[in-house]
Amino acid sequence: MSTSTTIVAEESPFRRLVGDFVQSKMATAGFVVMCLILLCAVVAPWISPQNPYDLVQIDIMDSSMPPGSVSAEGLKFLLGTDDQGRDILSGIIYGLRISLIVGAGSALIAGVIGSSLGLIAAYVGGWVESAIMRLVDLQLSFPSMLVALMILAILGKGVGNVMLALVLVEWAYYARTARGSALAERRREYIEAAECLALSRARVVFHHLLPNCMPPLIVVGTFQMARAIALEATLSFLGLGVPVTEPSLGLLIANGYQYMLSGKYWISFFPGLALLLTIVAINLVGDQLRDVLNPRLRR
Repeated sequence: MSTSTTIVAEESPFRRLVGDFVQSKMATAGFVVMCLILLCAVVAPWISPQNPYDLVQIDIMDSSMPPGSVSAEGLKFLLGTDDQGRDILSGIIYGLRISLIVGAGSALIAGVIGSSLGLIAAYVGGWVESAIMRLVDLQLSFPSMLVALMILAILGKGVGNVMLALVLVEWAYYARTARGSALAERRREYIEAAECLALSRARVVFHHLLPNCMPPLIVVGTFQMARAIALEATLSFLGLGVPVTEPSLGLLIANGYQYMLSGKYWISFFPGLALLLTIVAINLVGDQLRDVLNPRLRR
């Protein structure tokens, strides 16, 4: 009598993570929208009907045309044109590039700075931790928009200045999250083993402590990216963000705000819809990542 043995391969953590993520249809839809938005931003020069900021391609006679109109040259404006004759669809595609660069860039830089300070505060402790966390508390006590407005009022417009302002208002969120996660990992066996091997503090913090604190930082990063895009749009709408030569979605919304009451809704409506879809998609992905990466929050 023979017996057969069945060997079941253990599922990899990555496949299990993907499987848990796609259980949410809303998060999957948000991820697809995120990929489409990123793709449009990357290949903007090749897919947009025109370069809306090339004076050679713009005709003032095409100004304020409603969605679906066709120009004298035969160019169809699916979403209409603005007061200067620029195609709204092309403006959205190009505006997504600036919004994503500012949002993702500021979130990444703030994440590196804030996470490093939070890990150092939790591992070193003492007066170093007190000094860092008091600085974090001071930063979080001021409204983010007010701080960003003050910085840009001093530095002026520009993509680099907007990113710097957003980094200065975002890093504290990463620092607090990293410190909280690191404190839970500080007395684990693997940290004590690394200290017994006389490894340097930098190696213990960034090679052993940081990888185990990454899940909550990834979740914070997605939400902070959406928040940075919204803040940049608000700053550009107020006239303190990016210059007109490097337009973002916020600037596109501002361009058509004065024409809303005259019936030319499409100038601001479609850029605002693109901004809303971008922020909602990122938040949906971040919300599902929070559930997937934290077993205690899994539904």
